[in-house]
Amino acid sequence: MGQLTEGKVLTWEEIKTISEHVRKHGVIQFVNLYKKCKDRRDDDFKWGDEIEYTIVKFNDEEKTAKTLLISHKLLPKLMQKELEDPASVECLWRPEMNSYQIESTPGKPYGGSLEEFNKVEPNMRSRRIEAKEVLNPGESLVTITAFPRLGCPNFSEPAAKPTPHSGATRSLFLPDESLFQGHKRWHAISYHIQLRRGGKQEINVPIYRDKNVPKPFREDLAALGDNGEGQSLAKDDHVYMDTTGLGMGCCCLQATLLGRDITQARVLYDQLTPFTAVMVALTAAAPAFRGYLADVDSRWIATRDSVDDRTRGERGLEPLKDGERLTRTGRNGSVEWYLSDEGQRYNDLPLEYDDGLLKVLMDNGVDKALAQHVAHLFTKDPITILSTQIYVDDETQTDCFENIQGSIWRSMRFKPPPANSDIGWRVEFRPMDIQITDFENAAAVCFIILLAKIIVHFNLNTLIPLSKVEENTMRAQKRDAVNKEKLWFRKDIMSHATDQPIDQEYGEFSLNEIINGKQGHFIGIIPLINSYIDSCNVDTETRSTIQRFLNLFSGRASGKLLTDAAWMRKQIINHPDYKQDAVVSERINYDLLKSIDLIAHGHQPCPDLFGSHLLPKIP
Repeated sequence: MGQLTEGKVLTWEEIKTISEHVRKHGVIQFVNLYKKCKDRRDDDFKWGDEIEYTIVKFNDEEKTAKTLLISHKLLPKLMQKELEDPASVECLWRPEMNSYQIESTPGKPYGGSLEEFNKVEPNMRSRRIEAKEVLNPGESLVTITAFPRLGCPNFSEPAAKPTPHSGATRSLFLPDESLFQGHKRWHAISYHIQLRRGGKQEINVPIYRDKNVPKPFREDLAALGDNGEGQSLAKDDHVYMDTTGLGMGCCCLQATLLGRDITQARVLYDQLTPFTAVMVALTAAAPAFRGYLADVDSRWIATRDSVDDRTRGERGLEPLKDGERLTRTGRNGSVEWYLSDEGQRYNDLPLEYDDGLLKVLMDNGVDKALAQHVAHLFTKDPITILSTQIYVDDETQTDCFENIQGSIWRSMRFKPPPANSDIGWRVEFRPMDIQITDFENAAAVCFIILLAKIIVHFNLNTLIPLSKVEENTMRAQKRDAVNKEKLWFRKDIMSHATDQPIDQEYGEFSLNEIINGKQGHFIGIIPLINSYIDSCNVDTETRSTIQRFLNLFSGRASGKLLTDAAWMRKQIINHPDYKQDAVVSERINYDLLKSIDLIAHGHQPCPDLFGSHLLPKIP
C-alpha cells in the first residue's frame, strides 16, 4: 500500500464534511496532471512486482502455526538498508493492512529486455533471505493467500480477543490487534467502511460440502457475542466473515507495467482485462477461510465484499437518502470501463458517474472515455484521509486524487504519473492470488509481462464485453475452475474487424484451449508467446527460464499440474486428522503451513505443483 504520510487521521464525521472538497480537488489535480503528462512519449518499457507475505510463527512442540503480529516491529529493521543506501537497495519493504502482513517489491524496476526475467526469481528469493536475517527461529515469511485459520480462536501470536461492539474491526472473529499497529490508517479504513455502510460487512463464502458437514451448515454466532446482526447476514451453507481485515487480510501478487505513452497504457489496460479471470483460475490459491474448507479456490469473494461500503440505499435495499445514488458495485471487483478507443464498443456495463465532475474533466480536454472512468471513481467518498492530504497545491500535488484512486481496488488499475516524478503512465494487474513459492510468483508476473509484449508485438485484440469479463471472474474463482469451468474469450484475437455482431466475436473456451490452443479452434496464448520468443535474439539461459515459467501454466491449464488451491485442498482432505467436516484444525493447519514453508525454501519436492522441477534451497 505504499509509503505512509504523517498527519492526523480524520474521524468519519470529519471526513463527511470534506468529502466534496476531496472529490472536487482530486479531479482538478488529475486534470492538471493530465495536461502536463498527456503528451509524454517514448518511455522505455519497465515493470515490477509486488509480493504480500504472511508472517508465521511455528511451534514445533505444540504443532501450531499462527500469524505473528509484528510487522510494525519488523519493518524498521527491513527498511534500514533502504534508508542507508536507497539507490542500490535490492528490495523495498512496506506495511500492509494487517499486522501479520508485509509487502515487498524490487529495489528498482526491471527493464524491457527478456534477459531481465532471469533476475526475478533470485530477487524474490533474496527477499526471504533478507527477512530471515531479522526473524527469530521458528518465524518465517510465508506466501499464502488466505491464512486458513484467520479469525479462529487463538489464530495469532500474541493472542488477542475480538471486540464485536467496539474498536475498529467490531468483529466477532478478528481483533483490533490484527490490524497494522504502526499507523492508524488501517484502523480507520476498517471502522469507516462499517460506519459508511451502516453495519457489519456481509462476506459469505460457500462452504465445501463434504460428507460430515451439517445440512444446513450454520454457526451459532451468539456464542461469540453476536447481537443478531451477524446471524442475519450469515447465509446457510456459507462461511461468514464480518470485517474488512478478513478479506483485505488475504495476500496477493501484482504486476505493474509502464506504457510507452498514455495511449499504449490505455490499450494495455483494456487488452489485459480479459486475462484477469484467466489468471484468477490459474493462480487460485485460497481454498480455506476462517478454519473451514470453502467451495471456492480464490480470495475473490472475500476481498470484494470486505470493502463494500455502499449504504442500504445504494445497494437498492431501501429508498435513497439525500446525496446517495444507486450503485452497482463496491470498492473492489472487476474492471467496469474500458479506456481505449477500441474498447468503447465493449463497454456494456452501466456506469454511474458525477455529471458535474465529468463536465470539469471534458471541459479541460480529457476525452469522454477517460473522463467517464475518472468521474466514476469520484462517485466514491474518501474512506480515510490524513489532515496533511486535504488542502494541498493542486498544481504540484495529487493527494486528493490518489486518496480516491488508491482506495478502489479493482482487478486492473490505470495509474497516471505520480506528481513531481519522472515516471510515466502505468497499468497495474491485480487479480492474482499469491503463490506459495518464488518460482511460481516469478512465473506469474513474467507471464503477465509476456502477455503485454505479445499484445503490442502482434497487435492483439482480446476485447470482449465487460459483462462477460465480470461473469468470467465469478466462474474462475470456483473450486477447480481451471479444469471444470469455461470462460468467455475472443475467437480471433488477431482480428480488429467490426463487421459482425459483438456476440459473434466471442465464445466459451476451456482454460486449456485459451492457454495451450486447439488446432482449428483457437491459436493459444503460449504458442503465440513461443512465436514471439522465436523472433527475438534470446540466449539459452533466458530461453530456459521462460520455458520453465510457461511449462508451469501450460501444465496447470491442461490439468497435468495442480493449482496451489487444489494442492492445499488435497493436503487438507488427505490429512489423518481430517473428519470430512470441512474443518481445518490447528494440527492440519500446522502441517499444511509447515509443508508450504519447506517447499518454498526448496527443502521438500512437490511434483504435483512443479513436476520434476526442483527449487533451489534457501538456507
